[in-house]
Amino acid sequence: MKYLLSALFVFTLFTSCISNDKEQEQPIAKDYTVENEKEITDYIAQNKLNAIKSSTGLYYIIKEEGTGKRPTASSSVTVAYTGAFTSGKTFDQSTSAGLTFPLNEVIKGWTEGIQLFKEGGSGSLLIPSHLGYGSSGRPGIPAGSVLIFDVKLIKVN
Repeated sequence: MKYLLSALFVFTLFTSCISNDKEQEQPIAKDYTVENEKEITDYIAQNKLNAIKSSTGLYYIIKEEGTGKRPTASSSVTVAYTGAFTSGKTFDQSTSAGLTFPLNEVIKGWTEGIQLFKEGGSGSLLIPSHLGYGSSGRPGIPAGSVLIFDVKLIKVN
């Protein structure tokens, strides 16, 4: 019985050490909501934009609504776009022919925002990090980044 209790104690200590190490290895995701909101509203004011804020925190500007079909979250679409930071630095862009992709396989800000347009429509999406790449970022896009996309919905496939 004494050996059983000793073994149980060692096992408990060992598993608690392992779980503590795992918890320490995973960084806590930073919430950029307040910083992103200020950055977006400052950008809107500086550029004298008339943007609308959705319930999720996405800001959008519809320059041209379009006249064709409106996509759903599961639609495949062809979109021409330029992605930039609020500093104006471009981090990605398509050709004028656009890129085709399913809306359910892109960042949340795109899934939500592209559905606001009909085929032929264009505008801008101002995406806070929680609808973009969050606190992890990705190569060329730092964690917590606000993303500005000028988009043209070419086709709902």
